[in-house]
Order: sequence, then structure tokens, then C-alpha cells
Amino acid sequence: MQEMTYAGSARLTFIKKTYAHLAGAILAFVALETVLLQTITEKQIMSVFGSSSWSLLIVMLAFWGASYVAQMLAQSDSSAALQYVGLGLYVVAESVIFLPILYVATHYMQDKSLIPAAGALTLCVFAGLTISVFVTGKDYSFLAPALSVGSMLIFGLVICSIIFGFSLGLIFSFAMVGFMSAYILYETSQVMLNFPTNKHVAAALMLFSSVATLFFYILRILMAFSSRD
Repeated sequence: MQEMTYAGSARLTFIKKTYAHLAGAILAFVALETVLLQTITEKQIMSVFGSSSWSLLIVMLAFWGASYVAQMLAQSDSSAALQYVGLGLYVVAESVIFLPILYVATHYMQDKSLIPAAGALTLCVFAGLTISVFVTGKDYSFLAPALSVGSMLIFGLVICSIIFGFSLGLIFSFAMVGFMSAYILYETSQVMLNFPTNKHVAAALMLFSSVATLFFYILRILMAFSSRD
């Protein structure tokens, strides 16, 4: 923590750049999603996501592939431009994968405040977790093994749900909120203590991925409760 006590610190500069780029990625996501929701039709969304479980599986695999490429580009040591290409690619990929749930929330849910409410809750949770890490200075690196195993189990569950057509219900959504909160604690401590100080774009992508996933499951929870009213 000593290296962050003065304004010229490389770590402090890195942290400021990371969260500035995270804010930029979130704003870009909101802007792109707004445009897509106004221009893409339900038929077009269903043709990509809803024709069969196999088409959805292909879309998900393409998303994970794009995410992997984006992360590799964002980690590039050879070019700052490639790092930004990686972050931009990931924002676009997230915008596409979010289309179905945001379209349903926008056009089929009676409560039109669900998306803003989910966004506000996500930011509150993220801010609370971030502040707790920076105030305590705690290193959450010990969470890494559990997060890795959990990620593999979740990946398997999602694949099985797509192939066999069963729904991952409300309990899973709550579990994912907890899981992503743990991820944010871990990633924030990495940004604070261990992440390379020349990789602010990659750090921003890492945090954006967790924030987006947290938002997704918070929105699912709100939609589920709204549907019961």
C-alpha cells in the first residue's frame, strides 16, 4: 500500500487509468446497446439466438472465442492500439450477447424500470466491493483456485442447459451474483496490488467482464420477481 501514498506512484496512475477505461467501456456498452435495441428486430434476434439449442450453443461458443481473442489482444505487449482493439472487441461481443435479455426487458416486461434498476444495483454492489478492498487493503489472491474451479463448473452447467434444454433458475442467478462478487473482490485486489502497471486496458477489460456478468444476473433476478407480480 505504501507505493500508492503519493500522487506520482506508478500503481496509483495505473489504477486511475484502469477505472477511467472501465467507465469508458461501460458507457460504450450502453451507447452500443441503445443503438442495437433501436435497430435490431425481434425476428433478427430470434434467427440468431432462438432457432435451436445448437444455434444458441454456436453463438455462445463464438462469444467465448471472441472473449478469448479480446483478452489476448488487450494483454499485447507489442502495440497499445491492439490493446484497445481487444477492449473494443469485447464491448461489441458483450453488446451482442446481451441483446435477447435486454430486448425482453424492454419490450415484454411491464415494469420499464428494470434495466435502470439493475444497472443501479450493479454499480452499488461494484462500488461497495471496490471500496471495501481499497479501504482494507486485503489481498484476495487466495480466492483464485476456488474461482477457477467454480468457473469450470459454471461453464459446464451453462453448456448442459443449452444442449439439454433445462433452465438455470433463480437460485442459480443468486449464486452467480455471489460468485461474481467474489470475482470482483479478487480482481480489484489484483488491480490494487499485483496487476502489471502497464496493462491498464487489460485490467479494465477484466473488470468490465465481471461487471457485465453481475449486471446480467441481477437483471435476471429482477425480471423473475417482476414476472411473478
